[in-house]
Amino acid sequence: MDFKKVVGTRRSVRWFKPWKPVEREKIEVILQAARWASRSMNADYPRAVVVMRDELPAEVLEALHNPTTAADVDLAPVYIFWYFDMEYVNGVQDRLKQLVDQHALSASHGWSYAYIDNHLWPQVLKQIAEEPIALMFMGATETGIAICNALNAAVDQGLGTCLHSFINSSELQKVLGVPPTWIPVWMQLVGYPLEDPEAGGQRPRSAMGDMYFEGSCDKPWREDPEVTGQLQRDGMIQEPGPLPWREQEVKMLTRMFGLPE
Repeated sequence: MDFKKVVGTRRSVRWFKPWKPVEREKIEVILQAARWASRSMNADYPRAVVVMRDELPAEVLEALHNPTTAADVDLAPVYIFWYFDMEYVNGVQDRLKQLVDQHALSASHGWSYAYIDNHLWPQVLKQIAEEPIALMFMGATETGIAICNALNAAVDQGLGTCLHSFINSSELQKVLGVPPTWIPVWMQLVGYPLEDPEAGGQRPRSAMGDMYFEGSCDKPWREDPEVTGQLQRDGMIQEPGPLPWREQEVKMLTRMFGLPE
């Protein structure tokens, strides 16, 4: 699928075919997409544990429910639990030196082994490593970038996906074997969509000029109608919801699984 159409087609899908498994190779594509995402310092931030729904003990599965996610969790055949490792700073000097060696970081921009060892590490990276808030902020931000790639990779393969928060209970940690240095970020549900891939139309977003600015915050970005038109033709900007048939679709799916209307 074209990149622009992947971005425009991405939805938080919440109705999955619970009977249809997701091929292992498609899950691996999702993980590879996250692996090759942008990452500061070339550090290994993200960690993920892939679990099939039917392999989780009933009490652990029940603990993942809350009033707004119970149906999604029960229907999705695959869960990807995303974490970041608080020890991501370990070894970052060597990883940066690898980038110097392959000329991704060059002397023309001030990079050298000496700069990494004598300036960047003691004055910046070591301080981050010793400050929990900085570690949390960097870890969550960089892992979020990787997860964005994972979402789009799922959409590109015709899968449905969405993100949910989850309680990193001691029971879940024990089942997954999660070390204490891993901090939970999101649970990504993956499966074949039972609802139409359009999933009720593109979600509403604020106007460009309300979110983005040019030069200073008192000058809103002016949206170019020609660019907007091209993005509509390319599939990045799609029909807003709700689509005319959406209410009936949700009603039929709700009755199919005996859920409250």
